[in-house]
Amino acid sequence: MIQTATSPPALAVLLAHAADALAAVRAGRSLNEALAATPAAVRPGTQSLAFHALRGLGAAQALRQQLAPKPPPPWVDALLLLALALLRPAGDSPPPYDAHTLVNQAVDAAKRHAAAQARFINAVLRRHVREREALEAAMAADPVATWNHPRWWIEALQRDWPMQWQALLQADDRRAPMSLRVNARRGDVPACLARLAAAGIAARAVSLPGGWGGAAIELAAPRAVHELPGFEAGELSVQDLAAQQAAPLLLGDGLPAGARVLDACAAPGGKTAHLLELADLDLLALDVDAARLRKVDQTLGRLGLQARLVAADARDTATWWDGRPFDAILLDAPCSASGIVRRHPDVRWLRRPSDIDALARTQAAMLDALWPLLAPGGRLVYATCSVFRAEGERGIDAFLQRAPDAELRPSPGQLLPLADNGSKGEAGRPPGPPDESPPVTDGFHYALLHKRAS
Repeated sequence: MIQTATSPPALAVLLAHAADALAAVRAGRSLNEALAATPAAVRPGTQSLAFHALRGLGAAQALRQQLAPKPPPPWVDALLLLALALLRPAGDSPPPYDAHTLVNQAVDAAKRHAAAQARFINAVLRRHVREREALEAAMAADPVATWNHPRWWIEALQRDWPMQWQALLQADDRRAPMSLRVNARRGDVPACLARLAAAGIAARAVSLPGGWGGAAIELAAPRAVHELPGFEAGELSVQDLAAQQAAPLLLGDGLPAGARVLDACAAPGGKTAHLLELADLDLLALDVDAARLRKVDQTLGRLGLQARLVAADARDTATWWDGRPFDAILLDAPCSASGIVRRHPDVRWLRRPSDIDALARTQAAMLDALWPLLAPGGRLVYATCSVFRAEGERGIDAFLQRAPDAELRPSPGQLLPLADNGSKGEAGRPPGPPDESPPVTDGFHYALLHKRAS
């Protein structure tokens, strides 16, 4: 078949690029970084295949171990794992391709990029097709194959969430909804919903039960941002409902115009922008990564907002603080990202058990460094996009022991990526009405800390 500029890429081409991406992740690089090196024309298809593979990598690895105990070269292994994942169902959905078509296309990809291994790929995959039931039965007792997460991750969730751990592991393999934040300076939710409907885009208003934050918009299906009416004009931004809790929680009943606010880990700028959409603030956006800070500048530019941007380590206050206390501080601390695995399925395979302890130490150091910069009577919101208690309530409990002038105020607490939040109304969040489908947010932990005046 002659491929034109408008023809979809052949499956073999996508498999080759997805194998590149999977090999990069298995070598320690993020999937976003790997996809950035993929040609734009094949990036969406490559990402879709890579997501499928990463969500089924535990089972694929167990199958490859049975079929070929000696690992082949990294790229060939990645192609093999990709194909084995694609030959299996994804949750309740059947395999996305006919088995013989997939095998043929995988062999074609191997012939183009590792010709000497094409016969090996063909033999392994055809054996899988013949012996599928026996191979699946042989790995049934392997938790990594069953849950498609590293063993340490499974055990951590079992300890932290003994009633919800299975649901959390299953949730990681579901597609996350696409949620929008409405720029309060330029519109409101009803008007934006009307414009989306006029453009043929199905959407609904959503909010967390219990009054945490305002209403947001959830699309029935993801869309490219250039298709969203009002996006380029700064009326809309893409942001999960959980992340949209940070700004209203920090602002509370309102800060005076010109209040000094610090966003201590600002990149890529979604929460920075949300704060400025809701209030007139003297805001300092800080981030240790100068390249990522440029994304904050781009975000603010699209929305018509302004802040002071400084590239610095928040812990090293002597290099960037001018000595004047802040009225409010947002600390969206570096974390495991275990709460956003639906959107970043590579995270589970890139993290190591030691990372959690190291991140918890970093989070504690940032809290200790920034707390003295907060004015008496001020407030600090601590946030992590994590479901591990070490990065949430345990870290905050330890901080409260170290800071006698800190008081924990009501806040959303731990949000889990489950329909009932896994809590049945815990922390003042009763489940929504039975006739409504509650929003399923990313996993986040929030703590609102108030600094006593004396």
